Amino acid sequence: MFAICTTGKADGTVELRQVDVPKVGPKEILVKVVAAAQNPTDWKSSGRQEDVKVVGCDYAGIVTQLGDGVTEDVKVGDRIAGMVFGCLEMNGAFAEYTAAPSHMFFKLPESASFEDMSQLGVACYTTCQCLYQSQDLPSPENPTTTPIDILVWGGSSSVGHFVIQLAKLGGMRVIATASPKHFDRLKKLGADEVFDYRDPEVAKKIRTLTNEKLKHAVDCISEGSTPQLISDSLSPEGGTISAILKYDTVRPEVKVVFSLAYYLFGKPFGNFTPTTEMTEFATKSSKLISKLLAEGKIVPAPLKIYPKGLADVPEGLEFMKSGKVSGEKIVYRVADTPGVKA
Repeated sequence: MFAICTTGKADGTVELRQVDVPKVGPKEILVKVVAAAQNPTDWKSSGRQEDVKVVGCDYAGIVTQLGDGVTEDVKVGDRIAGMVFGCLEMNGAFAEYTAAPSHMFFKLPESASFEDMSQLGVACYTTCQCLYQSQDLPSPENPTTTPIDILVWGGSSSVGHFVIQLAKLGGMRVIATASPKHFDRLKKLGADEVFDYRDPEVAKKIRTLTNEKLKHAVDCISEGSTPQLISDSLSPEGGTISAILKYDTVRPEVKVVFSLAYYLFGKPFGNFTPTTEMTEFATKSSKLISKLLAEGKIVPAPLKIYPKGLADVPEGLEFMKSGKVSGEKIVYRVADTPGVKA
């Protein structure tokens, strides 16, 4: 099959290669990938590999085979989307087939396009971690009846797009930051107030809006000035920030909790040791997102679809690496790849 692979070069160079279709292990699902979406982790991880690995995490496609021990409600022919651990082994989303963990997928409505749904994996699992694991905030299944403010810094990012929706479905008042060109779109998603993150008085304005009582935030950027600006927006007593990249708190009263969707796979990597708690959380999150999709309550982000499928991944990764992506998700249709047979 065709797949995008690392080359072992420190600059993160990737290339389209012919590789074997991954073998399905226990509690895995083989998926014929129809569309794959791109995330920052794809270009970041590519530069860390010293040998050949298949790239890509987010996929949407059709189930073609079930591995041993699969107990989830899934069968051959089902339309699903989800997340795989790209750049770890010869298995990733930027390929004709991927072997996906059976506890980490979403069932797709027949009316939903594979292109739109391919963006859900990393962003939706990270969203659930930020809201329900890093912080114990109200979910759409048990929305709050008393007002709770939440700040979503980077509301137009992939994670921010879904944090806004799930937080609103949980009954919270959602305050977001973004570029002004994204304000209207974020308000349609559920943001009650949106501020320009470049405004030098943004933290002061958020404190005024919340009467200096803000206790909850999700940092969907987690670098540059965002740790300081979010901390400055929180109450004098502090609060909790769910962060998608690891950093130390800049205020002793503020707790920063790091979320990483890779923890949910149940596989050891680096210094991480898998726990049953993580895989159980992933299963619960899979069911929640599948339910919301079936109810038509999740709105996908705008797409930027490259015309040559997987052959365009090197260009797409460079485009993202240069910081040019804004308010849209880069997606590749596998069938658009030159040489791929239908």
